[in-house]
Amino acid sequence: MTSGSLNARRRERELAALASGERVDVVVVGGGVTGTGIALDAASRGLSVALVEAHDLAFGTSRWSSKLVHGGLRYLAHGELGLAHESAVERGILMTRTAPHLTRAMPQLFPLYAGTSRFQEALVAAGLRAGDGLRRAARTPSSVLPRPRKIPAAEALALAPGLSAHGLRGALLAYDGALVDDARLVISLARTAATFGARILTRLSASSLSADRVTVRDGLSGDTLDIHARQVINATGVWAGTLTGAVRLRPSLGSHLVLAPGTVPLGTTSVNIGVPGETNRFVFLLPQPDGRVYLGLTDEPISGPIPDVPVVPESDVDFLLSLASSVLARPLTRADVAGSFAGLRPLVAGGGRSADLSRKHAVLAGTDGLLTVVGGKLTTYRRMAEDAVDAAVRLAGLSASPCRTTRLPLLGASPRLSLVDASPRLVARYGTEAPRVAALGELDAEFAAPVAPGTEITAAEIVWAVRNEGALDVEDVLERRTRLSLIPADAAAAAPRVAELVDKSLAGLV
Repeated sequence: MTSGSLNARRRERELAALASGERVDVVVVGGGVTGTGIALDAASRGLSVALVEAHDLAFGTSRWSSKLVHGGLRYLAHGELGLAHESAVERGILMTRTAPHLTRAMPQLFPLYAGTSRFQEALVAAGLRAGDGLRRAARTPSSVLPRPRKIPAAEALALAPGLSAHGLRGALLAYDGALVDDARLVISLARTAATFGARILTRLSASSLSADRVTVRDGLSGDTLDIHARQVINATGVWAGTLTGAVRLRPSLGSHLVLAPGTVPLGTTSVNIGVPGETNRFVFLLPQPDGRVYLGLTDEPISGPIPDVPVVPESDVDFLLSLASSVLARPLTRADVAGSFAGLRPLVAGGGRSADLSRKHAVLAGTDGLLTVVGGKLTTYRRMAEDAVDAAVRLAGLSASPCRTTRLPLLGASPRLSLVDASPRLVARYGTEAPRVAALGELDAEFAAPVAPGTEITAAEIVWAVRNEGALDVEDVLERRTRLSLIPADAAAAAPRVAELVDKSLAGLV
């Protein structure tokens, strides 16, 4: 075990210390990318930190993204130059310094068909050139994200063989950032925060918040306790309004469909399809390292109570399949859909459609002194965290060092990942820790074997998730440590073996 290991025993020990009345500098409520980012920022400045999460790390919005690390092109089209530049800067930080092991450059094709007007082509090309300007301004090298260019139809079909050749006259090719897995970024942030002493406590549901106290219920024991702090930060995203009346949000729903490996031959290149009648909205076919393809996304307002796990509406399924089929050699049907997921964006309330609302974030102080972070997006989590901790330091008069997260690598990060002695798949998920994950399988062949047919996830990875990544049950592993549950049939096949491994790991038998 290391200082960055999260597990049931560490949780029990650290929760007992807080239950005894120990006071910390900062309590963060919410275990998504924003909350774990805040915990890391605060702890790395020398502050004492506790993070409480009702369910599990990355339980909410942070695991339902498109897995993209955007450069801000869409915000530029809306005239939000500052937000666009911020997004490009944060993308560069993630890809070159803090998490090169969890990110990759994704080629993006914008196919040009006979029905694509020259004006539309010129508009998209101008946007891509502007996006490349943002990349240069953010000082992200072209070796990481190559410059955009126009390519002939033959090259487009070679990159994305699943495209329809009929009427294809070429394509625009650009590059953006992508995550290997959004939930894995959150887990890495939490573990890195733990190396600086942050207490990362899942299964603690907050029932009430104030500027200096959080009342929580332990989902494992049923006990209720107060956790005391000099400053509390509400980072619960789309659920922030349920814990304070100081914010007003307009959540929007983004739906994705999961296509099983082999359904759409795309290689490593994504395909962007313009939404009819819109000048700056696209649906994406996003190939994943494991062969799956995500088809998304929508942007629709929702009202009423916020669900823990949103469901993809039937209308979104039809919309996504129809639009993707318009550029594919083989039209998609519902039989091609192996799974689906939807996420809720915590947009700050404003006028207009949800698709047009700003992705800017805000750090709000209530009349009682409680800080709440809302808005924003996954790519800019680090800047959101920095602003939140700056506000906490000012408001509570805390003594802290300056922010250091622009150059603080997450666990597993290295500029020379090609030298790591492990399989490329493990290196892409664990970085420099990949040899440690594989070591159990090298000692015992049983742990090198996949947990089910059709998946490369090994038994060793399940044990690692329990010992080091804070997984407390089978659902934590299937839903957020391995993402097997994105295709329910895969999760069902793996569940018996995963349950056996989780039980043994929790009991210390492995």
